[in-house]
Amino acid sequence: MFYSADEPCPLPYNPLKAIIAPRPIGWISTLDEHGVVNLAPYSFFNAVNTVPGILMFSSEGLKDSARNAASSGEFVFSLSTAPLQQQMNATSEGVAADVDEYELAGLTKADCVHVKAPRVGESPASFECKTLQVQTLTALDGTAIDTHLVYGQIIGVHIDDNYLTDAGLFDTAKAQPLARCGYRDFSSVNQVFELIRPDD
Repeated sequence: MFYSADEPCPLPYNPLKAIIAPRPIGWISTLDEHGVVNLAPYSFFNAVNTVPGILMFSSEGLKDSARNAASSGEFVFSLSTAPLQQQMNATSEGVAADVDEYELAGLTKADCVHVKAPRVGESPASFECKTLQVQTLTALDGTAIDTHLVYGQIIGVHIDDNYLTDAGLFDTAKAQPLARCGYRDFSSVNQVFELIRPDD
């Protein structure tokens, strides 16, 4: 089938999020100007640069995470995993800005070194980030879209030693990262394989 994207989708649901999948979940923690903690999962999330390490997450609507990352100049990414799927899901609830999602989900606030926002203590890995820029998207016709890209540079890395192999590699399969697959579907990584590039 084919349909033009500027026409109504002929399918029951827009397939974009199901086709561009799996998507890693950015579990983002921030502090607002009053020191109130916010924790929320974002599936429009990824790494965009290696050295320096830069992450991005996209907020459809200027939600607390994006607003706090912009105003405080920092945020923390914690890896969301299969064993933490219920807690991750609990933090996706649309609650008032003064509600502490850590308490709501029964999670531990672990201290960071370089930023004030806490990381998820139960997560196998977390990145402390300083906000680089917040960009509002525009459509082809120049119209502003209420979607905001937040870029952050990684300034601190936390890894639970239980997820490091004897060779010093992060054991992705053991950590079982969660991924979003569209609709209400999720997946987790529990098996990995090596594929050697032709020019390796």
